[in-house]
Amino acid sequence: MYKLSVILITKNEAAHMRACLESVAWADEIIVVDSGSTDDTVAIAREFTPQVHEHDWPGFGAQKNRALGYATNEWVFSIDADERVTPELRAAIEAVLRKEDGTCSGYRISRLSSYCGRFMRHSGWHPDRIVRLFKRSAARFSDDLVHERLLIEGEVGQLEGELLHYAFDNLEEVLHKVNHYSSAGAAMQQQRGRTASLGGAVLRGLWSFLRTYILRGGFLDGREGFMLAVSNAEGTYYRYLKLMLLNEKK
Repeated sequence: MYKLSVILITKNEAAHMRACLESVAWADEIIVVDSGSTDDTVAIAREFTPQVHEHDWPGFGAQKNRALGYATNEWVFSIDADERVTPELRAAIEAVLRKEDGTCSGYRISRLSSYCGRFMRHSGWHPDRIVRLFKRSAARFSDDLVHERLLIEGEVGQLEGELLHYAFDNLEEVLHKVNHYSSAGAAMQQQRGRTASLGGAVLRGLWSFLRTYILRGGFLDGREGFMLAVSNAEGTYYRYLKLMLLNEKK
């Protein structure tokens, strides 16, 4: 049976850390890379693993590659602090680790995310299939500042079970992430030479709302579906508005 390394990047995640790490405490190795937490994140992490490393913040992709660099086992599972591995998903992961002749370099997992207390089964949030289990020798993360991708060589399979994602507990978290991600997204777009205008920002925001609420069935998620569609529209609008202003300043 192969051994498993779990990697996790953090900053001020004390509210989520214990539940997250308890859900992967069965792994052979847990690696936490923190970027300047001022709460109990690091202390909680050290209760579960001696592999706690503190670094500056270069962006999501680069930070996850740092965490990956500390892993010593061939199979790696990447998790975020606001996620939980269910017993069914653990069983599916362990079944992969028992395979001696597996052909896949990685596996997609269905993620079920909550928004302000409701698990969203529509709105483009489910099924949210993401690659989180992979061979260390066959994968690395893209260097994107935000919305990093796992670049993997070889075949990718699908696992049973779901990864629970407690994305937003309240509107304060929603607004904070809308601001943070729109800024990071605008900076990344500017690096790629993209342009934006006020009219374009408005139209893209409107399209984001319609796509989430109508085309992706957000109306089936009740009031939270409408709230999510609005916050998606805001995030898109502010990302392109910030890009416009960054380019003007440049």
